[in-house]
Amino acid sequence: MSKIPCPHLPTPEAQMSHRCLTDLKKEAGSASFYFKALQYGHYLWLQGHAGRALLAITRALYSSISADAEVLKTWPLPYAALAWVLENHCSDDFPGNPRISFQHQATRLRGERQELRRARAWAVWALICKVRPSLPADKNQKFEAPSLEEIAGVLKQLGHPSEAEDWHRLLNT
Repeated sequence: MSKIPCPHLPTPEAQMSHRCLTDLKKEAGSASFYFKALQYGHYLWLQGHAGRALLAITRALYSSISADAEVLKTWPLPYAALAWVLENHCSDDFPGNPRISFQHQATRLRGERQELRRARAWAVWALICKVRPSLPADKNQKFEAPSLEEIAGVLKQLGHPSEAEDWHRLLNT
């Protein structure tokens, strides 16, 4: 619609739907799934669906894509894309508060690669706190957010080789 393209996401196909990801569900750790999630997130952003775009891009972030996947050379883990969408959305009115969403993900994610996925959720939560400080936290949930150093430590230990540094650099720009 009238959205400007995100410089951190690949150009989407002319028409896309949720099926582009559900068709690749069995390949959730593949480069094709990762790339398609980024494309679909961009498609949703351009259609004016910021909240849904964040969800699609987050699927790429949480995918189990190998650190040496060729696609990451052009389209690195989407911390910058998520921050850009949050920053460039026209208001604090999202269908669902992203700060609360990532707070809940960080405290409730279960299953495979739980510790890394939680650290990535906290990393995005920290970006949201920076770019959208007016978004409130869930005041009903008692939680203690890890420090930025603790988040970086888990990303450094379990994430991709330069993930912690890339995220920290973005956080400080």
